[in-house]
Amino acid sequence: MQKCPDNHLSRRNLLTVGAIGGLGLSLTDFFRLRTAQAKQKFYESKEGTAKSVIFIFLPGGMAHQDSFDPKPFAPLEYRGPFGTIDTALKGVRFGELFKQTAKVADRLTIIRSMTHGEAAHERGVHNMFTGYRPSPALQFPSMGSVVSHEFGPRKNLPPYVLIPNQPNTFAGSGYLSSSFSGFSLGADPAQSGFKVRDLQLPDGVNSDRFGQRRKLLDVVNDHFRQREKSDALDSVDTFYNRAYGLISSQQAREAFDIEKEDPKLRDRYGRNEAGARMLLARRLVESGVRFVSMTYGGWDHHDNVEQGMKRMVPNFDKAYATLINDLESRGLLESTLVCVTSEFGRSPKINATAGRDHWAKVFSTVMAGGGIKAGQVYGSSDATASEPADNPVTVEDWATTMYACLGINADKELMAPGNRPVEIVDGGQVRKDLLA
Repeated sequence: MQKCPDNHLSRRNLLTVGAIGGLGLSLTDFFRLRTAQAKQKFYESKEGTAKSVIFIFLPGGMAHQDSFDPKPFAPLEYRGPFGTIDTALKGVRFGELFKQTAKVADRLTIIRSMTHGEAAHERGVHNMFTGYRPSPALQFPSMGSVVSHEFGPRKNLPPYVLIPNQPNTFAGSGYLSSSFSGFSLGADPAQSGFKVRDLQLPDGVNSDRFGQRRKLLDVVNDHFRQREKSDALDSVDTFYNRAYGLISSQQAREAFDIEKEDPKLRDRYGRNEAGARMLLARRLVESGVRFVSMTYGGWDHHDNVEQGMKRMVPNFDKAYATLINDLESRGLLESTLVCVTSEFGRSPKINATAGRDHWAKVFSTVMAGGGIKAGQVYGSSDATASEPADNPVTVEDWATTMYACLGINADKELMAPGNRPVEIVDGGQVRKDLLA
């Protein structure tokens, strides 16, 4: 990794130090600001192999033993109720419910050694959305908000979209301006007559009246901007500008219109929550959205993991395999990083109610496209899927590698409140073996 150049203090700078007292800055504040400015200039983000991300989050904690890391030779109370199936990767097996995903395994990297040790839902979710362990001192931004901050909008579309809504506070902008928050749909694309909230003109308002209202709002905004300056006003102004851009752009509105898709393709994805959400995610990245975050299902199977998985997996399995094939057929997989994860896995041993409990010592994450090597299993868990056996992957390393695919240097410092420089990820390393 390159070393950031030292902040050289010249005679002119020493004179500046003597003057900063009148500005209310301490010597420590001065050096902190200078260092942050130097690093900000040194670490510039440039688009990498991945131009977009589809982040598929399975809330509750999907059982790794019953999905991507089965243990067919473990005792029955560990291996669980499911058999296993062959995949497109020789010698690699998945849980028997993942029939379609098994067929596209040669396009995937399966990380079987993810670990973070946070077995509470809220803390685990925080890890996977931000790349940070929770801190009482600071609310960290989600990866989607960081991408929004670093690259901004493309083709008049929001840089960061949440399907169907913001699933938790950790998917937000954290200490960054609220203008980098995700755009929530406000409705589920699987619903009949799905329309995105706030993308349609109100009844009785045509394009001419819409333009007049915008001019009037600009006059009001200019009045307040001359008298007051704050992040809140800047954020509102940014939101208004982006909202006007969305409403006035036919291309942007059509990106959200799932009815434009071929009915046969919609059938292949599945006309359900998993299918509609993944299909819309593909439409959005194809149109120019940089980061799409979507959730599906509930995977907190403390009781009867067999029935829970049978209820959740089939629709996911069909939609996810179709998404990978669809992206590839359109020439988008190479430039779209697709990640599937939960906040943690499930306990190695089946419990007294035929379920599995929280387990964060080891779990699985699946990645594809966007600069990720295709057709490999990275890392492993031990014989009972209790802890990593080799190549444990921390949240920090995983997030740093994700950012590297996008061309973002995770050592770059962003400014938190109080002019406090904070690295995008603290202490992570790029796992080069994961990269194509």
